[in-house]
Amino acid sequence: MFRPPSGDAAPGFLSGIMTSLDSLVSLSRRLGTSAGALVFAPPVAFVYNPLIYARDPHEQYLERWGSGTKRMLFVGMNPGPFGMMQTGVPFGEVSRVEGWLGISGKVLRPPAEHPKRPVEGFACRRSEVSGARLWDWARRRCVSPESFFAQAFVWNWCPLGFLDAGGRNLTPEKLPRAERSPLEALCDGALAEVAAILDVRWAIGIGAVAEAAIRRSIPAGIHVARIPHPSPASPASHRDWASQVDVALRSAGVEFE
Repeated sequence: MFRPPSGDAAPGFLSGIMTSLDSLVSLSRRLGTSAGALVFAPPVAFVYNPLIYARDPHEQYLERWGSGTKRMLFVGMNPGPFGMMQTGVPFGEVSRVEGWLGISGKVLRPPAEHPKRPVEGFACRRSEVSGARLWDWARRRCVSPESFFAQAFVWNWCPLGFLDAGGRNLTPEKLPRAERSPLEALCDGALAEVAAILDVRWAIGIGAVAEAAIRRSIPAGIHVARIPHPSPASPASHRDWASQVDVALRSAGVEFE
């Protein structure tokens, strides 16, 4: 179980994990098990945990692209129905995960899934706009994944995907406080551990929810920034989202080397 940071306890929490030999894979497995034990009431009708059923490609992502230290940690919110819920990779639009990140693998079926939102893994033909935009921006900035991941990593703050009875995606901030609080404590603690393992200098929220999670969990000394979320649900994302990201990073003083 993670020890979530809070108030004056945060430095002790961080110093404990700084001496740990935990890898991202070990962290992910603990997070998947702990998050999977949480219970959610309506309007949540289905909970998808890709750290469990998509463990193979998820751990390929961690092992291939999460090694070494990173200057930047980009933090998303939680899995989308046609992204990480299918591939186990944050913002995991299938064609970008296979074509640019070079990852594919066996994806199992979750114990319960909405008939409108089946897990098809890499056979999924629906494109996740958010994932396509994010990875296309990374490719434009750095050309190769080797260049991007030499400096940066992408992590989703919450590993769980939530759907209501009609199959509509529910984001974590919509959960009741009684359910959101233990989820936040768990995910905040994991995020702090990721930042420590990667020894990051910058934590960059992809959207406001992720930025708030960073500010709750990341200790002083790590710089915080935010970029707009690429979701098509945000009207601003349709106006040259990639250029907006470049402007936001430059304004914060974040630069790729």
